[in-house]
Amino acid sequence: MRCVIARYPFDLTKAGVLESMKGVTPEPVTGESVTIGRRRYPAKQVGQVVTRQDRRDFTSGEVVRAMTRLGFTCHAHPEAAAPVRHLSPLEAAAELLGGPAPRQG
Repeated sequence: MRCVIARYPFDLTKAGVLESMKGVTPEPVTGESVTIGRRRYPAKQVGQVVTRQDRRDFTSGEVVRAMTRLGFTCHAHPEAAAPVRHLSPLEAAAELLGGPAPRQG
């Protein structure tokens, strides 16, 4: 499949990506990631290995689009998946005591 990453065309195949990533140790995931085989790699690491370009030359979004089209599972930024609701001190105390949250206003 023909993909454009950092304004350069690449002919990528799923088998080719699997072969390129064989033996590559995944770095810690801090942003968008791609599952290849049984491992989860940062999108920028995959892009660097597959295209042999510097990571500053492309975005993780370009890599995620290409890998999705090839059939790999891609994941969004870890913090973006589950937003955390912060309780006010009054709501936190009510939750600890097992009672209903107090009404504001």
